[in-house]
Amino acid sequence: MPFTDAEPAASVPAAFVRLVGSRAWSRRLADIARRTQAGPLSGRAAQQRHALELAIGRAADQAALAKASPAERRVLAFAAEAVRLARSLPEGPRARLRSLLQEGLTGEATLMPLFHLLRSAALYRARGFAVEFAGLAEEAPFDLRITRDGTVAEVACETVSAEEGRPVHRGDWCALVDRVHPGLQTWLAAHPGRYLLKMTLPEGLDGPGKALALQERIMALLAAQKRQDSSADAVLKLDPLVLAGAQAGAALPQSLRAQFGPEAHLAVTTDPKGGSVFVMAARAGRENAVAEAVTARMRLAAETRLSGAAPGILSVFVDDLDRAEWRSLRETLELEGAVRRFLTEPAGRRVVAAACASRMEMFGMAPPDAAPEGELRFRNPSHPACRLAALAPAVTSSD
Repeated sequence: MPFTDAEPAASVPAAFVRLVGSRAWSRRLADIARRTQAGPLSGRAAQQRHALELAIGRAADQAALAKASPAERRVLAFAAEAVRLARSLPEGPRARLRSLLQEGLTGEATLMPLFHLLRSAALYRARGFAVEFAGLAEEAPFDLRITRDGTVAEVACETVSAEEGRPVHRGDWCALVDRVHPGLQTWLAAHPGRYLLKMTLPEGLDGPGKALALQERIMALLAAQKRQDSSADAVLKLDPLVLAGAQAGAALPQSLRAQFGPEAHLAVTTDPKGGSVFVMAARAGRENAVAEAVTARMRLAAETRLSGAAPGILSVFVDDLDRAEWRSLRETLELEGAVRRFLTEPAGRRVVAAACASRMEMFGMAPPDAAPEGELRFRNPSHPACRLAALAPAVTSSD
């Protein structure tokens, strides 16, 4: 795969910062630093979300660059590719590339959409295609024009957050846990033991208002020494936490995940002095719909970003997933089923293939955490170009 063994040049971080603009880059790193201080759980989530920027920032130190992990070397290779692309573009397209960079360094956004575009281009080159950045060069609605043996296809690259398919947003859950944690530690000190607070949230958890209201209800439940609190938007039930010896300690998170499944939101508060444990486990009133969020984005992209003048390929980066979620989406065939249904819809008629990837592929993880071919790909058997030999490396369904 592209970039797997790339050794980062010492000049890459500085060249990337020059492309972005030193002031904009410094502001962004300062903003990320503030986000990582928001609370223990929210801080770790911010570090994960902005892993690209943080990796490039660390590599500015030559000692850190020499110790860069394989994943960090891949990030730097993509950064170098952005610099090379900028140098190859005339003024107008280069300005559009810089605009994409600025968008990725603002607010809640990340550099993932741009790096997904760069990685997609590298994948097609490795498969024998000539690649043009038509979106940047010509302001085409699609991103890439790929050509092999005289056959042309259009590629639209999209990024969708798994949060769009989660009734309980992970960011809001992290913020809730950070706010509740100090109060839980105080309560545990006064009420030693092992507890499990199960929460069912029929309307989900999205937005600071709902998180604050839930925090107040949790603390009120504990203050009143109640075991249950029910309403239309939340059902809280406090039970003893029963643990076998092997399930305690370091094995607790794994045991809880096995018990509650990949869709549950979990948090553990402990009192190290007394050995007390307080576990919170939350579920929405309905299942996650990440696959449906992916196909909703595919539907929109097919209708608005593919010209229909050439076979269209949709390449969707699914962000904000952990390894277990990504494996579950693939191994249960949930994502495959949703994408194949989309390909039978009217919007899918101009799509010859649809592909999905995640951070696991971006960072070069090995199967089964990552898809074996660097992406999960599905051919549309009803498209006239689906059996063209020239397009086969880009459209043949993954094994």
